[in-house]
Amino acid sequence: MIAVSERIRVTVWNEYLHELEDPSIGSIYPQGIHGALGEFLGKEADIEVRYATLRQEEHGLTEDVLRQTDVLIWWGHKAHDQVEDTVAERVHQRVLEGMGLIVLHSAHFSKIFRKLMGTTCSLRWREAGEKERVWVIEQGHPIAEGLDHYFEIPQTEMYGERFDIPEPDTLVFISWYAGGEVFRSGCCYNRGRGKVFYFAPGHETHPIYYQKEVQQVIKNAVRWAAPILSLSKPLSGDWVAPLEPLD
Repeated sequence: MIAVSERIRVTVWNEYLHELEDPSIGSIYPQGIHGALGEFLGKEADIEVRYATLRQEEHGLTEDVLRQTDVLIWWGHKAHDQVEDTVAERVHQRVLEGMGLIVLHSAHFSKIFRKLMGTTCSLRWREAGEKERVWVIEQGHPIAEGLDHYFEIPQTEMYGERFDIPEPDTLVFISWYAGGEVFRSGCCYNRGRGKVFYFAPGHETHPIYYQKEVQQVIKNAVRWAAPILSLSKPLSGDWVAPLEPLD
């Protein structure tokens, strides 16, 4: 059961490998990418944060942790295959029951996102430290609240089309890169009772998660993805009696 609390209970999940293995990345994110995300989220009065990482038992995503999670944020890159199938299935079920999921950057290749999308989620990429211009194409959407028509990320990894995902229920952002490519960089989906948001910016070799516009997007996404109803039982198919007499 997903029970709605007064504060949005966010679990930030991160592989937490790059930061430990590469000193240059560790210097950008000394507390890990999860720590950088949790730092600005935890300053919000309506959000409480906990952390989970790959090397923890059950990757930190036990049944109990997920029962106490309204929104799960997922960042992964080099160890998608090390996530246990049972944990990915557990997260999948919680999303169907109503837990929100925010998938960041290279987590497009995570087991959970591919399972929810039903596609390969493959894309083109280039790591050249080029500029990204993120265009807001749905300015009335809650995830775009507080943003201008666009914002720029000075240096990032390029993601390009074709991005092998189903057509989003709502496309909030499209990115343009200095090399000429464009990319669907902010995609919303409904899966079961849960909401899913994919947000492309966030390559680990650049301090992208310290940028105020990127932080605003993620804070907005947490509030958008949070369950709005207390679910009394898991989503399931049941036999029902007719409302009117049948001849």
